[in-house]
Amino acid sequence: MSPDIAWEEPYCGAGNNCYRIGIDAAGNSYIAVAGAEDSPLTDSVEALRQLIRDIKAGKADHLLDQS
Repeated sequence: MSPDIAWEEPYCGAGNNCYRIGIDAAGNSYIAVAGAEDSPLTDSVEALRQLIRDIKAGKADHLLDQS
């Protein structure tokens, strides 16, 4: 049985795949490509909080510099 995941609207870039982020009542977080929500990356809500904090702090900016 799959958990009841509250998915956010997709985050999309022009011409790219869209990512969806969600959480469930048990304290789990989920990240998936839109349309593939049946096979998400799963971790704790605290791990999602830290990921968002780190991204906002610029710790993943180097990934965007790939040309």
